[in-house]
Amino acid sequence: MKTLHSFRYVVSVLFLTIGFKVSAQIEPGVYIAELDDVRHELKMTEDYMIHTIYDTDPARFVKTEGGFYTIDGSELKVQLEFNSNYEADSVSSLEIPFALEKGRLVLGTTPRLVFSPMQSKAQDLDGQWLFATRGPDQGQDRRGEANTRKTLKYLQGGRFQWIAYDTEGMQFKGTGGGSYSSENGVYVEKIEFFSRDNSRVGAELKFDYELKGGDWHHTGKNSKGEPMYEIWGKRK
Repeated sequence: MKTLHSFRYVVSVLFLTIGFKVSAQIEPGVYIAELDDVRHELKMTEDYMIHTIYDTDPARFVKTEGGFYTIDGSELKVQLEFNSNYEADSVSSLEIPFALEKGRLVLGTTPRLVFSPMQSKAQDLDGQWLFATRGPDQGQDRRGEANTRKTLKYLQGGRFQWIAYDTEGMQFKGTGGGSYSSENGVYVEKIEFFSRDNSRVGAELKFDYELKGGDWHHTGKNSKGEPMYEIWGKRK
């Protein structure tokens, strides 16, 4: 019987000293670690990372945190943009020992996490996107990097995640994610975690997409069956 997941499986700021000494670059991609029915999903570019924790059976969201990172020797130093547990732990930065062992990424957290890379193929919409405005595009004001209030949609390795947050005061608003495909103008999401409603896990959502001038035009129907038109700008 699993109890107190939020304490047993959430990454602690008290890190183990486990002898990580070798400096290395981490290959961008999606990495997975499993502990019982708890999944740790790590998405990484050359300078940004998101760590999300959720139960798979039964489905239950636990935590997500993410931000820009640098590597200092054998340590990841992360300046968080969001932390869903911030009100409880006040953590806005991380220093995590790491090592690469036979293609796997090992984090010296509590508990120690061993991540395996997911195999994937590149898709049209891969990358980081910030919500810009409602469509159609008629010259309206856009939200962007300068605005503290952000909705980030992160697509990599066949995995997607959206996060709504405000960097002012580390205010977390919500997140959801899972697997996705984007092909021939059709974008499909399969939800595997959702912070606002665990019962949404398993839902499949289908939309149309078009890339115009570096923007992602996202159209379809929302959860209420109403027409939806969103424009997302590529985060640089």
